[in-house]
Amino acid sequence: MKIYILTDLEGVAGVARWDQTGRDTPGYPQAVRLMTEELRACVAGIQAAEAEAEIWVWDAHGPGAIDVERFPRGAKLLNNGPVPTSGFMDATFDALFFLGQHSKAGTRNGNLAHSYSSLSIERIRINGIELGEFGCRAAYAGTLGVPTVFVSGDDTMMAEAKALVPGIYGAQVKVALGPQVALHLAPEDARDLIRAVAEEATANAGSVVPFVLPGPPYEQEITIWARTDPATYLARGFEQTGARTFVKCAERLEALMI
Repeated sequence: MKIYILTDLEGVAGVARWDQTGRDTPGYPQAVRLMTEELRACVAGIQAAEAEAEIWVWDAHGPGAIDVERFPRGAKLLNNGPVPTSGFMDATFDALFFLGQHSKAGTRNGNLAHSYSSLSIERIRINGIELGEFGCRAAYAGTLGVPTVFVSGDDTMMAEAKALVPGIYGAQVKVALGPQVALHLAPEDARDLIRAVAEEATANAGSVVPFVLPGPPYEQEITIWARTDPATYLARGFEQTGARTFVKCAERLEALMI
């Protein structure tokens, strides 16, 4: 069995403020430790169900969020860096896991909710469906026939994931109470939950249907915040259709990945 884990940071138990998420922010070192221990628990859960599983882990948080010295044995690390938007995922994978994921921009009470960039992107739609990072990447996996079977994060992320992938296995490690406040499980309790749900998700991965968007073709519409420079999107082949709205069409969903 071959499993792909995409890690983020904002959905980790104990992480709730923006000053924990950037490389130069005061809470970042502790947040990285918390993320890495949740990763170790996730991998342990997978291995409990499939001892010989091939596990790829992409450190996909902006500045990275994995302590390499504590990276779990038996897994393989795709380090944070100049990784193509596909993340090297292909049809040979049996399942996609999202660990430490946050809900999309505009989610009511969503803890650290955003879509790729909290500074520049207000909203993303593909073929008329509003999506965040989870939805965009789960949809790309779906074009490869890869089901998204596991997600961890807050309650708003659970709701978003289950609306798109009804059969997904979710590990809710906190309750979102606002953009920078949440009610968290104790870190060790969160890890126990992640380990148990990851094991169950691995054992039942074949029962989850891939998330597939209607298409091709695919039309992506991005609404930016007012201070964002439109030149960035125009240079990437988007057409400006409104004061803050940009549209791009493609036959392959990978061409629209951010």
